[in-house]
Amino acid sequence: MDDINSISSAQTLSAVMSTRDFSRLSEVIYKECGIKMSPVKKVMLEARLRRRLRDLCMKSFAEYCDYVLSPRGIEDELFLMINEVTTNKTDFFREPRHFEYLVSTALPQVMRMDGAGTRRNLNVWSAGCSTGEEPYTLAMVLSAFAEQCRGLKFMILATDISTKVLSKATRAVYEMKAVEPVPPAMKKKYLLRSKDRTRDLVRIAPELRALVRFRRLNFMEGDFGMREPMDIIFCRNVIIYFDRPTQERLLNRFCEHLLPGGYLFMGHSETLNGLDVPLAPVGSTVYRKPL
Repeated sequence: MDDINSISSAQTLSAVMSTRDFSRLSEVIYKECGIKMSPVKKVMLEARLRRRLRDLCMKSFAEYCDYVLSPRGIEDELFLMINEVTTNKTDFFREPRHFEYLVSTALPQVMRMDGAGTRRNLNVWSAGCSTGEEPYTLAMVLSAFAEQCRGLKFMILATDISTKVLSKATRAVYEMKAVEPVPPAMKKKYLLRSKDRTRDLVRIAPELRALVRFRRLNFMEGDFGMREPMDIIFCRNVIIYFDRPTQERLLNRFCEHLLPGGYLFMGHSETLNGLDVPLAPVGSTVYRKPL
């Protein structure tokens, strides 16, 4: 049995993705989650999916394509493939000027506008939250702001298409090196050290975890399923993976869920130039929906 497994593993490792296999997979990836796989991504896709071939004991990418596109594969394998395909790079307090702008300008504006956070919950959405660093950063920043603005009520929705990263985000356990950007006072207040001191791990404090709701969301789905409109949306370093028509459609759908006067924060490498979207620039990759 070990010899058979070794042979199967070796065959998987030597499998090569043909141009036809890449075309078939890239089409289903684009259809399912809107991510455009240019030909230069072939090597990356091949490397990421080798593990799926190995786990399924498949000998070729052609066999894997047939399975993914079968009724059973669509039901059982498609979301696992998407887990492997999506890029999940994030950090605590990434692009820190956004959080400074949030506290100094965006929060006071939306609170003055219609009592967000006082007469009702302030609703914040971390779209494409990955392993949770961004929504937990938002929870820290908003909690600190709430200490100065007594009675501030808020809730953070955090979504991602990948079930794998959402599982890690929900566990809220991180290596010590990952939390280095967190200010010392916040580390002391919101991070719990592992009882096993040989393990350099921390966990987000339960009172902070309670402020964040995680759920899976595919941006290509017809209905985002939002119960309440959003005051602030963080969607940073996400739309760069979509082509321009998909970016425009997606951002317009975000605007449907953003209250007038609400803010959208995007990644510093992203731009709305050339897109027909009802948003006005108010800062570096910060946009506001007109009142």
